[in-house]
Amino acid sequence: MNQDSYSSDQPTGQDPLLLLKTLQLLWTKHELGKLKEEIRRGFARLEDPLAGLLAMLESSSDWKGKGHSLGYCITTELQLWIKEHPAVPQSGTKLKKLQARVLGMLSQCPANLLDPLISIYQLHTADRNYLLEHVSHLYLQGNYKEAAILSIKLKLQPDQDVEKMCTPLLLQDKANLVEDYVGDYPELQRKLLQTLDMWCDPSFNIRDITRPYQGLSRYKPEKFNRRVLSKLVFRLLERFNVDPALCPNVINQRHLRTLNYLFYKRFVEKTMTEENWADHIQSTVGENRWLQGHLVQSLLRHCGARGAARWARRCRVPPEMLPRAVAEELQKLHIQDRVEEVTKADNYEDSKKKDYYQLPIAREKIHFLQTWEETLQCWEKVLQPGQVVGVDMEWKPSFGMVGKPRVALLQLALKDEVFLLDLPRLLEQAEAEGEKEKLPHFIQMLYSDAAITKLGYGMSGDLSSLAATCSALKDTEKQMQGVVDLLAVDKQLQWRKDGRKVDGLSPEHSHEERGVRQAEKGLSLLVQHVLGKPLDKTEQLSNWEKRPLREEQILYAASDAYCLLEIYERLCKDPESFGLGSDLTESLVEKQSKKPRAKKQLNKQEAPSPSGQECQGPRMEPSCPPAPISPREFSVVCDNMLQGLGRYLRCLGVDVQLLDNEDDHRKAAEIARQEGRVILTSGLPYQTVCNCNKYLKVSRERMRQLVEGSTRASGEHSAGCPGSQSCGVTVPACATAQPGCAPHGERAEGAEQSGAAAGLAGDTVLQVAAIPPGVLDRAELTDFFCCTRCGKVFWEGSHFGRVVSQFQDVLVASGDTQSVYELS
Repeated sequence: MNQDSYSSDQPTGQDPLLLLKTLQLLWTKHELGKLKEEIRRGFARLEDPLAGLLAMLESSSDWKGKGHSLGYCITTELQLWIKEHPAVPQSGTKLKKLQARVLGMLSQCPANLLDPLISIYQLHTADRNYLLEHVSHLYLQGNYKEAAILSIKLKLQPDQDVEKMCTPLLLQDKANLVEDYVGDYPELQRKLLQTLDMWCDPSFNIRDITRPYQGLSRYKPEKFNRRVLSKLVFRLLERFNVDPALCPNVINQRHLRTLNYLFYKRFVEKTMTEENWADHIQSTVGENRWLQGHLVQSLLRHCGARGAARWARRCRVPPEMLPRAVAEELQKLHIQDRVEEVTKADNYEDSKKKDYYQLPIAREKIHFLQTWEETLQCWEKVLQPGQVVGVDMEWKPSFGMVGKPRVALLQLALKDEVFLLDLPRLLEQAEAEGEKEKLPHFIQMLYSDAAITKLGYGMSGDLSSLAATCSALKDTEKQMQGVVDLLAVDKQLQWRKDGRKVDGLSPEHSHEERGVRQAEKGLSLLVQHVLGKPLDKTEQLSNWEKRPLREEQILYAASDAYCLLEIYERLCKDPESFGLGSDLTESLVEKQSKKPRAKKQLNKQEAPSPSGQECQGPRMEPSCPPAPISPREFSVVCDNMLQGLGRYLRCLGVDVQLLDNEDDHRKAAEIARQEGRVILTSGLPYQTVCNCNKYLKVSRERMRQLVEGSTRASGEHSAGCPGSQSCGVTVPACATAQPGCAPHGERAEGAEQSGAAAGLAGDTVLQVAAIPPGVLDRAELTDFFCCTRCGKVFWEGSHFGRVVSQFQDVLVASGDTQSVYELS
């Protein structure tokens, strides 16, 4: 007779606890094959296998741990055995009693046991009110996570209060569990989003929600604020594809941040044209009265009554929304305003031609394509073996709104002409003609043809947006060949002796003569290094979906793609002058399969050297490596990202101090300074930490003298300084100034030096070479602050102005100059 069969003529009534002891012995011996056989034989001998399983689980605790346990092995084997013996499952009163017992165990179960137990004991057939009552009991005991998980497994969500169930989970930073809780129920998704949006209303007191949960275990109040909730709302809107109009508070607050950002770009940074700015203002504000009110207030703050009136008219703000002063100015506006603006615009265009990269081909060589017939002529020229094509894409900036950006313009630049493809229009035409795969097919042919060299800058991001625009192009990045991403080239460019990138420019194209207005970045900076002038990025944030495109947008789009050809040609002709390998083309094409990822840039004052070491002072002759030390002599402080490493080092005898999870990174810097410890960290939180409480205040003109002196010194003594860097200037101690003192982290104004030389006590090296070009020419900068310990140089950057601009409503000026701000 088969031992594995379930039959009434077999011995019955075996004690399940005796069976458990036998199974435990086999488990400790790791005899899994025999274990599974014994489980099946044992269940066949039990009078009631379902009750026997519960008896074994209740008398053992190993199943409560995570991972693979004996309890998990027994349960899953019983689940398989029941499928082979369908007569085993019970019903009626006896099953209800078993269900009541197993429900009491589920809150302690690891996740991998929930589904098998629910299946074995048919909990999906249990009385729904009884299940809801049990979950409610778990909730009242404070087991919010367990109550939510059990609700998900038993599909009880439609009968529960979504706000009540999700609030404590959000307070415990369990947003992922909240997403799973509403994942299969669109109505619950909408209710949750409406609740979160209500909490994000500026007039709503968020403490009313948190007050009942003050004693909550693992409570993380810092994770429960409008900023975090707003991000969660946008993530849920995108994941569940819900209409953003359902969340007006969150959308309005995001639009308000966009509005503040646009004002900063236009009136503080001054990097947006009037037309571009007005387009975005109109699309952001629209007919929303609340946003129109904020627009008028911002206009008054930045433009005065007259300027506010002119822009209010341009942005179509209803007259009844205008303050009296602005309404009066609106009536006085006349044609002279427009004449003045045209004159200013003409002067601005003349200055752009002088200061920025100019497209070297004639305007008639730029083709804007909106029909398939025009596009066919383009492809005939582009898809030629040996062709070199500059590729770029433009899309409407989303300013953090829902959804991925969709490409509105595809630029293809050849040596003698540039093609601008109106992608939405072409895709729409192809779909109307029943040939929607036609355009994606040609784009895939371009990227997959190894005989055509495609040039781009940050192509991974472009292709991601292209895939969001047309799903047929989602695998383009995997198939592409013959691609040269100039972002990778940008990262390879070595650094000159003065700490700036090699740019191959002749002396007449120096930064000083160009008078750089603002620090360039990205492709614009690469164009400046290689071709002598940066790109004009004033049209970068244009509304690229609006038709017709303005002439400035067309020229910008063509320049963005064509400059790639000129950079590539220049680098291929003379790669050595840029610190690149002699066979540039081969090295780049070999690396095209590696996806270029934008890394966080270090602080500009701490640019890495070619060897990867930090530039801290003049290069010294190599010396013998220090003698090894024992673990007991090594003292470190680990930040809260490396607690595991810290504990391991302790086991090796190292003197380790660990930060707690809630400790700020600056605490590690303070401990390191006071106790002489080495900081161990993962990431870049300490790149800008300066463990000093003494700073020297240096005027801009004095700093200019130090920079010029450092440049001359590097030229005179380059033969005596190995490597390719001159990192700073060291001045004899007799000429040093004595800086004032201040509490750690505060600036101290010290006496400024007179004479030709200046330095810091103890022959500390001033890292003046790390000051980027153009900083010394900024009129608003009057002073620099130098650390007396490490020689780093600090100054008030654009970030301060940006923060002040964004928080104008909560900041009030102290004094007359607005140089100090206090919370109101």
